[in-house]
Amino acid sequence: MSLYEPREDSYLLNQHVRKHAQGKVLDMGTGTGIQAITAMEDPENEVLAVDVNPEAVEYVKKKGVNAIQSNLFENVEGKFDLIIFNPPYLPEDKKEPEDSKLATTGGKKGDEILKKFLSQAKQYLDKDGKILLLISTLTGKPETLFKDYSWRLLESEEIFMETLGVYLLQ
Repeated sequence: MSLYEPREDSYLLNQHVRKHAQGKVLDMGTGTGIQAITAMEDPENEVLAVDVNPEAVEYVKKKGVNAIQSNLFENVEGKFDLIIFNPPYLPEDKKEPEDSKLATTGGKKGDEILKKFLSQAKQYLDKDGKILLLISTLTGKPETLFKDYSWRLLESEEIFMETLGVYLLQ
């Protein structure tokens, strides 16, 4: 199994982590920990990183990040001021190697993992808690995906044959 190395999507999301990370922060699907480490730059923040991949959890722990293995919220307790998520959002590609699918494929259509996350996330948010997340135009339409939240687009960037968007949900 391999870790998802930060790419355009990670860096785009990361610019907004700096602006929004405060209080109790959950970095869902931490990967190499780029978002968690950025959130930890403010020593007032209490950061928890989560990943389904045990290699990712060990990797970020070595970088001094508090991390646990969890399939989405399975092993997560408590409420958070900010939940960060750069989900696997690509539709399934039968030719993609199994080890990279974990980090990139969001299900047959690309939105299944995100939909499951969004259906559970509200119960882990503090009263004024927010979700900072990134999706692609390949994932689906925000107005459909985020129908249970109030949301706004913070920034978008066109790369290759898709547009990435960073969204703030409440």
